[in-house]
Amino acid sequence: MAAFPITAQANLFSHVSAEKAAFYRCVMEVFAAAKRQFRLHLRPDEVLAEGDWGAQTPRIEEVQAALAQLTEWGNLESQPDTARVASLNDFYRARFLYRLSQGGEAVEAALAVFARTLQRRAELQTVALEDISAQLQTLQALADQAMPDAAKVHAALRDLVRVFESLADNAQAFMAGIGRGLELQRAQADAVMAYKRRLIDYLERFIGDLVNRSGGIAQRIESLSPRIDPLLWQAAQREARDSAPGGEAEQLDANARGWQVWRERWRGLRRWFVAHGHEPPQAELLRSKARAAIPQLLAAIAALNERRGGRSDRSADFRMLAGWFAACASDDEAHCLARAAFALNPARHFALNPALPEGTPELPANTPWAEAPPLRIHPRLREYGEAAPRGAMPRVRQRDDERRLLAAQLREEHAQIEAARQRLATGQATRLSELGVLDSHAFSLFLSLLGEALAAQNSPAETVELQSGDGLLRIRLQPLEADSRAEITTPAGVFAGRDHQITITALK
Repeated sequence: MAAFPITAQANLFSHVSAEKAAFYRCVMEVFAAAKRQFRLHLRPDEVLAEGDWGAQTPRIEEVQAALAQLTEWGNLESQPDTARVASLNDFYRARFLYRLSQGGEAVEAALAVFARTLQRRAELQTVALEDISAQLQTLQALADQAMPDAAKVHAALRDLVRVFESLADNAQAFMAGIGRGLELQRAQADAVMAYKRRLIDYLERFIGDLVNRSGGIAQRIESLSPRIDPLLWQAAQREARDSAPGGEAEQLDANARGWQVWRERWRGLRRWFVAHGHEPPQAELLRSKARAAIPQLLAAIAALNERRGGRSDRSADFRMLAGWFAACASDDEAHCLARAAFALNPARHFALNPALPEGTPELPANTPWAEAPPLRIHPRLREYGEAAPRGAMPRVRQRDDERRLLAAQLREEHAQIEAARQRLATGQATRLSELGVLDSHAFSLFLSLLGEALAAQNSPAETVELQSGDGLLRIRLQPLEADSRAEITTPAGVFAGRDHQITITALK
């Protein structure tokens, strides 16, 4: 099939930016609706009857002219209409049937996708997490079989990828749109408060579901990872059956390309829920961004409350100042008000001209500029905002001692932090009551890790496992009996509370 010429492709979009673009779009929407209804052709009077023209219906001559122009651009195709010929005059009169051309169909499909994308409301899909977990469970059952069905494996992987791509795209769009939504909601107090309640409830539901399901999804991915390659190869082989016929080498190459594509998709899914090296999983980043949206919303509400509290801004100050100028009885009062408002006072006390000619008396600071001798300003001061001082340049100060002291302090601080990390990150389950005495650095690290773990708990009795914020440690915190008690002695005092079993493991 011959390629569509470039000039013809450009003409297909001419009606979108033409002078009567809205009129042309109404005509094309009639043909798009006819295409969806499997109608082959339309006559000008049918286009006129079915078009959504708004308040003013056009004349049939205008519709015919638009159809002829769209045919010239290539959006429509025409053929003579001989079905309604009743006389010889009708036969010689130009009558046409119109239908969408191939290029016109492509343009309508592209514009429909464009409009749908702009109108799409990104959302955080909690149902997608449930579907991902179900598809992973199906893959686990297939991997346990000696001879898994290739069709079932392919279907499960295809559904898993489709749901995961939808989850990732919508989550990214939602997080990108939260800031814009907050800015749009800053105008009215009622809208901000209603939006705040809806957004916080929405985020709380999603974060809770993400926390509850991410652990199970990560475990299923970890258990499937050693056995996933044969399943991915089966899916690639099944897809390669539809490739164009060729030699054995081309068939093997198609299988290898498909297998690499499926492996890349699996790596993307794995990195979404399982930590990779020092990088936290994408689900963890999504949860942190969702949490960060709440302080942003609270900041918007605080700014709104400041404006409602009567604090003036610059525009309000200028409006008030304009009223004061209008109330001045004379030009002298207006000049006094201008000097007071804009600080138009003499500034000779800045000593911009220290080298006055000999015998020149010092002028008081309240001397008007028009009555004082001119000040000679160095061009460097006007260009750079500062004048080069006269005299020799100051000597460069040697700071080797300060650098050595700073380097020693950094080495000492790094050694203390490493010692605290080795003291706590043993990889063994330890009760808090067994930690004993902690120095200030070890206790500071312990408080930081404990705070991250407790913040991830939905209830005091829940066991949590997560990666530290710097990606270097993994923490598992398991609460013990409600009446248990642990005490840790520190230089600042005794830290006491409910006993927990904590496991801190270094990731490198």
